[in-house]
Order: sequence, then C-alpha cells, then structure tokens
Amino acid sequence: MNEPKSQHVTEFSEPGSVAMPWAEVEAVLRESEMFWLSTVRKDGRPHVAPLPAMWLDGNLHFCTGAHEQKARNLEANPRCVLTTGTNSYRSGLDVVVEGTAARISDEQTLTRLAKMWQDKIDWPFEVVDGQFSDPGNNDHRAPVYAVTPAKVLAFGKAPYRQIRYTF
Repeated sequence: MNEPKSQHVTEFSEPGSVAMPWAEVEAVLRESEMFWLSTVRKDGRPHVAPLPAMWLDGNLHFCTGAHEQKARNLEANPRCVLTTGTNSYRSGLDVVVEGTAARISDEQTLTRLAKMWQDKIDWPFEVVDGQFSDPGNNDHRAPVYAVTPAKVLAFGKAPYRQIRYTF
C-alpha cells in the first residue's frame, strides 16, 4: 500500500501541532480490537454497530451475518465508516476510516484473516465456501468485507490536532 497524502487541518488543531506520521495512525488500525461500523439503511436512517475489525494489506476487514442489518445495508449501499480510538478527552488517537465495503471470498486472504481473529481476540473461525464459519457449526456463516479507505481522519489529543489522509 502506498502511503496516503496527508493534510494537517490547522482550523481544527492547536497552534504549533504537527501531523502525526501515517505509521502512527496505521498502528492504531492494526492494534485496535473494536470498531464502530456506520452504514445507511435503504430508507436513509443511519445504523451503527460495534464489531472487531482487522487491518490487513491496506484494508479494514470485518464480518457479519448475511441476515444482519449491517449486511443488508451494505448490499444496498457499500459506502460506510469505521471508527476506533479512545473514550478519553485528553489523550489518545481517534481514527475514522471512510470507504467502500466489498465482500471478499478468496481462501488465502480469509485464512490469513481467520488467523488474525484467533491471535488478536481469541475468536476462532473456519473458512468454508468463501465465508467465515464458527467451528463445528457450518450453519452459521459470516460474509467477510474489506473496506478500502478513501479518506482517513485522525484526531490526536494532547496536542489536539486533526489530520486528513487521502488515498
């Protein structure tokens, strides 16, 4: 993945603050366990749900049951937002990823992702027919999505600063 173009948004930043390097933002994406996925229902109402996600090869990956609201929303409109960070006001880094979700089904990538889920949050998945499946329960399948970032916003605290990364 090429490093994105960064823009320090001085209007929303403390004087004297500087943009953090992309590597610092990418570390938050790689290390965070929980994200908030925001999608839009067919009638325009928003839908937000927490879920684990994995940063791999420049994309943010998550899974959900095909029958769940977020999956139905993404069928109608694949644009979405994933956010992560801290609930602290004076420290940490909050990250917002805007992009488009696409189902992935290639076994090699899914196998790598299943290992990440297991290693990072101790959640085992098997790869079955291009989806995740709970071990021993092939009736419960979860499509896996990759969100390709179009824009990432990073909100640093202490000092307060906003950086926009575009791809």
